[in-house]
Amino acid sequence: MLSVFAAAAGAALPAAERRPYRSSQQILEASPASHWRMLDPDRTLYLELASGRVVIELAPQFAPEHVANITTLAREHFWDGTSIYRAQDNFVVQFGDADGEDPAKAKPLGTARTHLPAEFHRSAKGLDFQKIPDSDGWAPQVGFVDGFPAARDGAHGKAWLAHCYGTLGAGRNNADDSSIGAELYVTIGQSPRQLDDNITVVGRVVKGMELLSTIRRGPDPMGFYPDPALRTPIRSIRLASELPVAERTPLELLRTDSQTFRDVAESKRNRVDDFYKRPAGHIDLCNVPLPVRTPAAG
Repeated sequence: MLSVFAAAAGAALPAAERRPYRSSQQILEASPASHWRMLDPDRTLYLELASGRVVIELAPQFAPEHVANITTLAREHFWDGTSIYRAQDNFVVQFGDADGEDPAKAKPLGTARTHLPAEFHRSAKGLDFQKIPDSDGWAPQVGFVDGFPAARDGAHGKAWLAHCYGTLGAGRNNADDSSIGAELYVTIGQSPRQLDDNITVVGRVVKGMELLSTIRRGPDPMGFYPDPALRTPIRSIRLASELPVAERTPLELLRTDSQTFRDVAESKRNRVDDFYKRPAGHIDLCNVPLPVRTPAAG
């Protein structure tokens, strides 16, 4: 059976019956307002750096206990004055309390919990999972849930969030239940999908990735800075709902259950403009864009 993604653009139809090709930009410009959604301020973090603001959307539907703890840490200003203390090329930047492993130096966690269960995956039951038709080397099915790139294993009844560019995860030690959300990382390189279902994913960056991906890399093998002066200071991390409306960053995200999103994905899968001589007929999950825009005034 054809996926709704492929059928949407007439990919299986004879050439004479296919709709004229439209670029993703043309599709987005013609999209109705109902195909977009506003970020929920109670699920949005603002990571403030000297270079600007990084906007993060949290995923409580996949990691409810971690997101609750992260929310507590943000409200109690845990990250204020901490730093990005690791930048590993083609992998991640990591941030939090660089002295968190030293009981004599670690910042107090306030009322946040000090132990959480691993939340690598959740039950697939009841998820509105928009599957894409393309094959994947890491999971039986891939697609989107509430805008997040996700994977699903129907045989085992579970689903998890995928490690794509911009993914926000909870750093841990070897024990699967050793993360609490105080130490976080963002993927800045080629999608490390080998981490899928091995680490708790708590959200993703929706704006400001350029502020993280251009940070000076740390040394091999893992990018931790030996000199604290090389770390990038974090001014604060706040929930958007804690700020007055005038100080928030208004953003709309394209709904991944919309026809516009399906059409945009298909336009990327089968580009037939003047530059592309051979449509690929395939797209990787992490290369399916999630359009984000600033809403028009008024």
